[in-house]
This record gives sequence, C-alpha cells and structure tokens, in this order.
Amino acid sequence: MTENQDFHKGISLRLIHLCLTIGVLVIAGVMLFLTYHLSISFRRLAEAAEQQIGLRKDARELMDASDYLTEKVQRFSIDGDLIFLQEYFEEAYITNHREEAIEKMGSEIEGARAVENLISAMEKSLELMEIEYYSMRLVVEAKGYTDVPWILFSVVLSEEDQSLSSEEKMQRATEIVLGEDYYELKEQIREHIRHCLDELEQMAYSTDDAAIVSLKDEMILVRLIILFQTAAFLFMFLLTSRLGIHPILDAVNRIKSDLPIPETGANEFRYLAHTYNQMYEVYKQSLARLNFIASHDELTGAYNRSGYELILSSVDLGDTYMILFDVDNFKTINDTYGHETGDKVLKKLVRSLKKNFRSDDYICRIGGDEFVVLMAHASAQQKNLIALRIEEINKEMLHSDDGLPAVSVSVGIACGSDMEDGEDLFEKSDKAMYQAKKSGKSTFHFDLSDSESSISVD
Repeated sequence: MTENQDFHKGISLRLIHLCLTIGVLVIAGVMLFLTYHLSISFRRLAEAAEQQIGLRKDARELMDASDYLTEKVQRFSIDGDLIFLQEYFEEAYITNHREEAIEKMGSEIEGARAVENLISAMEKSLELMEIEYYSMRLVVEAKGYTDVPWILFSVVLSEEDQSLSSEEKMQRATEIVLGEDYYELKEQIREHIRHCLDELEQMAYSTDDAAIVSLKDEMILVRLIILFQTAAFLFMFLLTSRLGIHPILDAVNRIKSDLPIPETGANEFRYLAHTYNQMYEVYKQSLARLNFIASHDELTGAYNRSGYELILSSVDLGDTYMILFDVDNFKTINDTYGHETGDKVLKKLVRSLKKNFRSDDYICRIGGDEFVVLMAHASAQQKNLIALRIEEINKEMLHSDDGLPAVSVSVGIACGSDMEDGEDLFEKSDKAMYQAKKSGKSTFHFDLSDSESSISVD
C-alpha cells in the first residue's frame, strides 16, 4: 500500500459533513414548522414581560432620580461646592429622568393605577424640590455666588433666615435637607413608588392564562422532536469528536509542546498531520542551524557578540570570571601574511581556548581579535589555575610547528563579585588587559577586589 493510500483508512470528514448537513436541514424544517405558532405565543409573552420590566424600571428611575437630587443638594448644603449645584440642575432640567419615566408609562398603560401612583410620587418630588431650592438659596447667599441658575434667585428667604450670618445660613441649609420634615416627604415618595411597583406586579400576574396552556401543548411536541434531534446529534458529535476534534486538540497540545503530531483520525487530518510532520522535521533542522548562526561566530565557531551579551545577562556575576584575550600585533600579522593567515591564527586561538578551559566555560569572539572567556561558578581559588591555563595558551600560540606565525596574547582578568552589571565587569577586565599590554604584552593581569598581580610569560 502506498503512502497516499494510507491516508484513506479513516472515515472522510467530507462524508460526515454531508450527513450532518442533510440531518440539520431535515430537522430544521420540522422544527421551523412546529415552532411557528410557538414563536407567536412566545412573542406575545415576551412583549408583555418586556413591557413590565420597562415599566418597573421607569418607576425605579423616578425614585433614583429623586435620591440623586437629594444627594446633590445635601452635599451642596454641607460643602458649598458649585459642582454639586451644577449636577443637581443638570438632572432636574436636562437629563430629567423623572418626567421621562412618567411620560413613557403614561403612553403604555394609560389610566392604570400604577401611573396614578407614579404621578403622585412626582408631585411629592416637586414639593421636595421647593424645599431643596430654599436650602440652596441659603447656601448661595452664604457663599455670595452669582453664577447660579436663575430660578434660585426667585426663591425668597424669610426675614429671619435673611438676617442670619453666612455660617448660620450654611447651618440652616443643612438642617433643612437633613431634617425630619424633609425625610417624611421623601418617605411619602417612596410609598407611592412602592404602590406603583405592586400594581405593576399584579398586572404581570394577570397575563393571559390561555396562551400559557397553549404553549404547554405545543412544547410537548417540540420536546419529542428535540429528543430525537439530541440523539442524532449526540451520535454525530461522538463520531466527529473521535475522528476530528480529539485529534486536533491533541495536535494543538503537541504543537505547543514542540512535538510531532500522531497521524490518526479522519483521512483528511491524517494527511495534514503527515504533511506537518515532514515540515516539522525540516523546521527543527533549520531552527537549530539558525540558532547556531545567530549566536556563533562563523569563522571560529565561538559565540559571537549577540551570544556573548545573552550569556552575560544570564550568568551570576558574583561567581563569574571574565577573561579578556587580545592577540598581540594582530594587525601586523594581517599586513604581513594576509587576512587568510590571520583567520587561521584566530581559529588556532579558539581551539587552544576550548582545549584549556572547561567544557561549560563560554568562549566568545566580541571583536576582530578580541575574545572573552566567561567562567561561571568559579571560586577565588581558581586564580592560579587560570594563570596556568593562560600560560599554556601562550605557549601553544608561540609554537609555529603548524606553519602559522608565532603570536602571543595579552589577557585581562576580572571577577564579577563586586560588579553591578556586565558592562562594569567588561570595563574592569578591559583595563586589566591594557595593563598587561603596558607590561610588555604576552602577559596577563588580574584586577580583583582582594588582590592584583602581573605575571610575564616567557
């Protein structure tokens, strides 16, 4: 059997989709016929329920608007802040939720007792506003405000209140909107609202009982159709889950885990899984190659500048040595022997570094002939070991048995125990390297917090 034929062992999703489509159309036609009359009855009930909800909302809006005005007038009477006055009149004359609520209810249930109670509540609310205007006029007088709504200047204060001081007027304004008479009127408003809500609830209970009985009969037949529909779709669901959904979900998890996909399920999915697995293998190989190229120097195979910066940001500087190598007189080598020979010298240096340092040390090329070795998890006792390794590297580089010119390296070593970041550590090792250069090259210099030494290598 060929590879392409293997994909047709499973059931076709196209066949499953065709069966589902036919089943949906048949059942939808029956359901459409049965639910036609149901929809009419439901629509009537829904409209009645929606109307009741809207009416109750309108009734509550009147009370909420009244409470909102109370809050603003009380805060204005206490604080004297004009923002509360502005918000009060914006609700009272611009937003005007109370009048809107009464107008809407009147148009929908004209003549009902619920509307009468709502109107009574509105009348009491207007009486309350007269008291609130008086309180606000006292505050305006006390504060000397002039840029206020014109209606407040039409309020006439009693001679007794007019003669009060500013502080006494503020106190009088607060007493008015916090007094028993004020709250008694508020309670009357709430009582009318409660009666309104009770009336609306009774109207909701009086919905046509005959429509409900008719709905029950029609619902029995609809339930039978739904049971048949449920059984049919349950079978199709189990089939599609086994052949399509579960393989896809498993594939998603495996893709998230960066794994190949099992070639199971419907034949279409098997084909996709097989194709993906082929692409996956190519992708992994390409990614590994790209990652290596992105972080490694193409010439020497050491980490490049990007790899160096990534490593430096991830290591613990407290126990890390940075060893900075610079090839002595490298420009002379390039000028004398050519760049090809210079490249071979750099490769030789990297081979020597890999040979003499640990496998878990990081060897990086950060410039033309500058290399860094990062020794993580290195203790202070390894200082002598580092010196021996550098001596060995210089000996290897000075031998010219391989036909390459003899070269030496100057090395600066620094420990990151006192460093705040990698840049500080590099700056310290760079200074140490230049100190080695000044000492005659072919040498190394330690720049440590506890000790410094400069040792020449023959």
